Amino acid sequence: MEMEKVCLRASASFFSILSILLIMKLSVLAHAQATAPLTPAMFIFGDSLIDNGNNNFLPTIARANYFPYGIDFGFPNGRFCNGLTVVDYGAQRLGLPLIPPFLSPHSKGRNVLTGLNYASAAAGILDETGQHYGARISFNGQISQFAITTSQQLPPFFGTSSELSNYLAKSVFLINIGSNDYINNYLLPRRYISSHVYSAETYADLLISNLSNQLLKLYRLGARKMVLVGIGPLGCIPSQLSMVSSNNGCVEQVNNLVTLFNSRLIQLTSTLNASLPGSFFVYHNTYNIFSNMITDPSKYGFTVPNSACCGNGRYGGDLTCLPLEQPCKNRDQYIFWDSFHPTQAVNAIIADSCYTESGTECYPISIYQLAQL
Repeated sequence: MEMEKVCLRASASFFSILSILLIMKLSVLAHAQATAPLTPAMFIFGDSLIDNGNNNFLPTIARANYFPYGIDFGFPNGRFCNGLTVVDYGAQRLGLPLIPPFLSPHSKGRNVLTGLNYASAAAGILDETGQHYGARISFNGQISQFAITTSQQLPPFFGTSSELSNYLAKSVFLINIGSNDYINNYLLPRRYISSHVYSAETYADLLISNLSNQLLKLYRLGARKMVLVGIGPLGCIPSQLSMVSSNNGCVEQVNNLVTLFNSRLIQLTSTLNASLPGSFFVYHNTYNIFSNMITDPSKYGFTVPNSACCGNGRYGGDLTCLPLEQPCKNRDQYIFWDSFHPTQAVNAIIADSCYTESGTECYPISIYQLAQL
């Protein structure tokens, strides 16, 4: 028992230090904002691609709170990256500071007014997705957390409910979810029954049907400007490449599954724009820009398009980045940071494809334009 108490105290101290360092980092970046924000706040929902520390506070093996994660951020903080994520760059492009994780003890008071990040590693559209990792907050769970934000955290800062509604209507809501419903559900037939029950088409229909209902819940909670991020080419990530015996590039069978989902997500974007009064949905085509980087890496400054900077085994995809593992030194030349996630160099390019005035990988307008509506 004494040893457990010592471990718990040590763990608490570790997270306290991380929290202090993160606050200092956020403060520096906040002062670096040169222009007025294009939107009052950004509320973020998703998985490990954009989780910025929520899973640090959960009993799960899906964590990134150890070195070398965060090596280019300055310290490990929960991001599954060597540095910044797409939404970190996105927030900066919109004139906002880095958005804090919902579960952080410091995400309270006025700190929540520029938005919150609810994303959780291993989370999916379906509640059972990623359960073999332990605790995670599914998209349904994240929506429930946002309901707490709208009912408890935000009201004290607004004189009337209409003022709060106006603030939410002007804010940007980013939803990047669905990857785990494939790589940590459908593509694991020994752990999950989904691929035994659903065809590729009916599974995509199931995901979109659930997602549509979830987005309607967000709409009823006050969300109006929503960005729906498509799934990237999962058949090209190191973890998938390591599972096949050939060296013929991306696993097309996996990418075909993703394409079925994305085509339906584009249709959903149009349907919701036409059916929900006052709403505006934007589709971010990350599949296209990511595929271009893999197909023609030198055009974007990369030299290694298929192996993890930090990983083990074939393509670095057999076993992802381990604690204290030494990553590659030329990180900006790698597309993939670990077995699953891109480097911050890639994240910056993906962000610029939609969060800037000249962004072209969005439909029907860019997030930069959406923020100003």
